[in-house]
Amino acid sequence: MPVSTTARHAIVTPTTLSQRIVAAVSASVLGLCLVYFAGFSHIEAVHNAAHDTRHSAAFPCH
Repeated sequence: MPVSTTARHAIVTPTTLSQRIVAAVSASVLGLCLVYFAGFSHIEAVHNAAHDTRHSAAFPCH
């Protein structure tokens, strides 16, 4: 097999436990903010979209 002249090397940096925890907490807070915004939004289209999504996922909301 011919050897490629443009070899690509990936630099892999290990992720520490604290970085993973920060990422998980940040994602959770963002998700909760989005759910809170959609659930209590006075914009009817946003609220109805979230409501319909909950029903389509068989998630009880009433």
